[in-house]
Amino acid sequence: MCAIFCVGQSMLKPRLLYTLALYLLLPFIPLRLLWRARKQPAYLQHWRERFGWYVDTPQAPLIWIHAVSVGETRACVPLIAALQARYPEHQILLTHMTPTGRETGQALFGGRVLQAYLPYDLPGAMRRFLNRFQPRFGLLMETELWPNLIAACQQRRIPLALINARLSARSARGYAKLAALSRDTLNALALISAQTAEDAARLQQLGASNVAITGNLKFDVVPPPANDQLRTLWGSEQKIVLAASTRDGEEALLLDALPAAAPYVLVIVPRHPQRFEVVAALLAARGIAFQRRSENAPIRTETQVVLGDSMGEMFAYYGAAEVAIIGGSLLPFGGQNLIEACALGVPVILGPHTHNFAQAAQDAVHSGAALRVADAGDAMAQAQALLQDEEKRKRMRAAALSFAAEHRGAVDKTLKLIEAKLLNTRRAQ
Repeated sequence: MCAIFCVGQSMLKPRLLYTLALYLLLPFIPLRLLWRARKQPAYLQHWRERFGWYVDTPQAPLIWIHAVSVGETRACVPLIAALQARYPEHQILLTHMTPTGRETGQALFGGRVLQAYLPYDLPGAMRRFLNRFQPRFGLLMETELWPNLIAACQQRRIPLALINARLSARSARGYAKLAALSRDTLNALALISAQTAEDAARLQQLGASNVAITGNLKFDVVPPPANDQLRTLWGSEQKIVLAASTRDGEEALLLDALPAAAPYVLVIVPRHPQRFEVVAALLAARGIAFQRRSENAPIRTETQVVLGDSMGEMFAYYGAAEVAIIGGSLLPFGGQNLIEACALGVPVILGPHTHNFAQAAQDAVHSGAALRVADAGDAMAQAQALLQDEEKRKRMRAAALSFAAEHRGAVDKTLKLIEAKLLNTRRAQ
């Protein structure tokens, strides 16, 4: 109980109620892990870490970054590279909440970072996490607000920042329902670096201070020098329409609009690997001639669809595509990352639902790098029209490259704030 009273008495009641609610849910957490493991067995691996019990021990002073899943993990690549160059005597601890995030981190960094799951936001679990790793400072990516974790860091005088922060209008309304807890949690952070002015304004409306606008780290992710392996495998003359990072229900809508004799091959890459088999079954049930990326074979003459059942190859998929339809935007999921496509100069088609990338989507459309469509049928029609209009594709390609280049620089801005706000805070203590 002492720890509860030590950090901000104004925060006591809402956080105490929040913690009690977590303890009431605690008996159901193992059941949830078992349920998730039905489709993704990796949820049963490293499960003790989710309660704050770890095997690994750091071998050097730590800088800690929390990246929940795949998108956040990919976004922090340029920042981790910059931190490793600036602070070579430190080890990077990268934490996640999902197995796909952890697998992505392993694929991107190998043994160059220490990886673990962040525990559930229970006081004891967070205490064990901080006792084990004792980070010099911590960086939470995008929208990760854990009241007990943030309070524990404040109590131990571990500077903590929310970086690349984004907050949609929908999420802001949710946090506003817990106004006191949200306000106190946000104000316990040493720094908040927001992607856009709109994100900053919503955070400030919730009571946040120390908010700066730094842009989106995803613009600083540099495509690998070799991203033409699939173009080489499938043939440079093959016309590819890519449906990138599709979500549940979108594949069926796209297939409904796929012409029987399409002058292109549709490549579908589901957002979550546990859905690869679901989409394969959907294709088989419809009698659509398809092959899998994992076959590692040239596209056959009869193939209508390629199922992108691989991880860590999104730049290779974009490198093979003439046009990209961005998943998560055709149904109300908020949209997936369109920036990677633009970085490779691929014309982008967006559905109506892009609140996860609201400013980037708006700017891409305004710059001529992307087209906005009403639904999946419209997306497929616009994709085919673009394939038949080489001059428009060239204009969109040039606009996409310019759009991506103009928005870079978030890493440098974020690093400067970290050094000014977090390291100076640490020295002052």
